Amino acid sequence: MMVSTVKLQFAISLIFAPFYIQNMRVFKFGGASIADAGRMAALLPIISEEQQPGLLVLSALGKTTNALEKIVNLACKNEKNEALRLALQLEQQHLEYAKQLLDDNRFLNASIALKSHFAELELAVKNADPARYDYSYDQIVCIGEILSSTMFSFFLTQNNIANEWIDVRNVIRTDHTYRDGVVDWAYSKHNAESILGNVLKQGKVVITQGFIGSTEEGTSVTLGREGSDYTAAILAAMLHLESVTIWKDVDGLQNADPKLFPNTVKIEAISYNEVIEMAFYGAQIIHPKTIKPLQNANIPLYVKCFFDRKLKGSVIQAEVAHIPYPPLIVLKDNQELIQVTTKDFSFITEDNLSKLYSIFHDLKIKINLIQNAAISFIASVDNREDKVKALIQALGKEYIVHVNDNVSLLTIRHFTPEIIFELTKGKQILLKQETRKTVQVIMK
Repeated sequence: MMVSTVKLQFAISLIFAPFYIQNMRVFKFGGASIADAGRMAALLPIISEEQQPGLLVLSALGKTTNALEKIVNLACKNEKNEALRLALQLEQQHLEYAKQLLDDNRFLNASIALKSHFAELELAVKNADPARYDYSYDQIVCIGEILSSTMFSFFLTQNNIANEWIDVRNVIRTDHTYRDGVVDWAYSKHNAESILGNVLKQGKVVITQGFIGSTEEGTSVTLGREGSDYTAAILAAMLHLESVTIWKDVDGLQNADPKLFPNTVKIEAISYNEVIEMAFYGAQIIHPKTIKPLQNANIPLYVKCFFDRKLKGSVIQAEVAHIPYPPLIVLKDNQELIQVTTKDFSFITEDNLSKLYSIFHDLKIKINLIQNAAISFIASVDNREDKVKALIQALGKEYIVHVNDNVSLLTIRHFTPEIIFELTKGKQILLKQETRKTVQVIMK
């Protein structure tokens, strides 16, 4: 019997309809929330109380990324035996963590899985190439999230929560910009719907990794430091999920980093626009790329405390009406203030600006603050030794270059004269820029 045209069209529409399940959420767990086995175990109620299966995005265990960065640096200095020794030390730490978390049978299976991941790390260390530092960095540092998410999957299975571990490198496709990969949205969205969406529709929790993706050839790429938030956001947008919650060790967004400033103020609600501004200026609580996909899809982002899930936390959403913001403070240390001057006293107009921007762009160096005068151009950049050295060499071919090392960039939105005075007191001010809402100060 022939299927009617209407029924056939309906069937096709179901096949190609965008993935959507109501009330399904993304939870991102950072390194602090899984710093030890006790903390990981304490996350169980957060997941078990969910009415729908969810998508869990994990960072590496606390301090693991730092340890892996040390391994990268040693391997790229041809101190590979020492790098391998530290890798073995890291393996023992993860195995001990798993032993505390899991029963004997689960631990045996988990240890086999972990050892296979550490074999990948060992190979990456042996193949590390100082001439391709960023590439080598990504092949090594990506392992941290793979390890933590593997253990979490075994832990949830042990506690009768149906889940599936997915290597996000099979989902998120990027270009070859190592350490700051650009996501191929269309290709990754197709993968997210067909791989992750299929598991979620089966009623299982998905456990995957933040921070990483892969190229067309299958080499690992990281999405920028703190990129796990970004991963959670893009997967939520690709799968049309209800919300994203970032679980942290604070009770919500603060107006400044509480590790750097006393008496911070909690922000209960804040707009996408304000958070984008804060992220652009270097606030570490939300990754600079995180907000865009959420804003485009109108998905709220919650920041909550894993120590006490009953606390209200903070929400980032489209509009926040009639709520005055406190001063929003961002401090970036370890900056390089670079001043270039034309050798022939020609003006810094469109031609010279175009040349200068091209140099920064070609070296993939982000400018945190910029100012130009008649014959000079000033920029503040992060002090990444490999990048800054190449930048100074490139600029020196056509310009006179002066550098102020180890300066700080202070940004305050919704500032007051009092807060500017308080935070710059006793400092040498090298540069100051001020607009209606924002003041930026380079100081030493």
